[in-house]
Amino acid sequence: MTRLEKSAASSLLDSFLDSLWVERGLSDNTLQAYRADLNAFCRWQARSGGALTDTRAADILAFLGAHSRNSVRTIARRLSSLRRFFQFLVREGHMRHDPTATVESPRIGRSLPKSLTEAEVELLLAAPDVRTDSGLRDRALLEVLYATGLRVSELVNLRVEQVNLRQGVVRIIGKGNKERLVPMGEPAVQWLTHYMQVARPALLKNSPAATLFPGRGVRPLTRQAFWHAIKRHAATVGIGKSLSPHVLRHAFATHLLNHGADLRVVQLLLGHVDISTTQIYTHVARERLKKLHAQHHPRG
Repeated sequence: MTRLEKSAASSLLDSFLDSLWVERGLSDNTLQAYRADLNAFCRWQARSGGALTDTRAADILAFLGAHSRNSVRTIARRLSSLRRFFQFLVREGHMRHDPTATVESPRIGRSLPKSLTEAEVELLLAAPDVRTDSGLRDRALLEVLYATGLRVSELVNLRVEQVNLRQGVVRIIGKGNKERLVPMGEPAVQWLTHYMQVARPALLKNSPAATLFPGRGVRPLTRQAFWHAIKRHAATVGIGKSLSPHVLRHAFATHLLNHGADLRVVQLLLGHVDISTTQIYTHVARERLKKLHAQHHPRG
């Protein structure tokens, strides 16, 4: 691939990502994942000497085959990125045929999301040392996350004006710029109120910043810092499971369904566009019922 062809490929990739952002309102994290997948293909295509707009199905298969050590899920995601990209190029008139049209996606088995029991959640919530400002912040973060099921990016980027403590709700602008109101529940409201009165001014050094959960200075706490905090608190109370902020989102949904919540309500609270995304949690709840039946039924 010549320098001119590389420049053209880069320009097409930028146009594609811009269209995703404008048309679908995808998050920065999702756009970065697309960019990483497509850059990997462009680098591979450059080494093979072919122009991007001359890509054939055989090239797609060869690229995926060259990365066959990746998990099936990763391969499927990369193919999905390529498929959407080449569909865009055909639609915009840069190519006549979509080289991914005849490439079949690998089969991915349905995996149940990791979760925590209600007892484990209670242990985790009580783990931070609330005598410190950062510990009180972490307790408020965990309480709000478990009470609302927010995506971690939605949680750490919360601003003060998005929270209504009197009504006990959080206003979220989620994927696709869709707005939703999520109730918090009394314990989360109490901890958040206490944190905002005591720890937040100290962490911000009384700065007027709108950031609800600051990390260093007035900047929001990063997703990575919150992830490390959760791992540290889990280790403190002896929870040996591999944890991330997303596990508490799964626990939120699973526990709601276990207590009889309607699937459509859970879909709205999580901000899922498609109900099929939420239906994975019915499998989690069903697995729990099967275990309870096996444990307690005389013929289980």
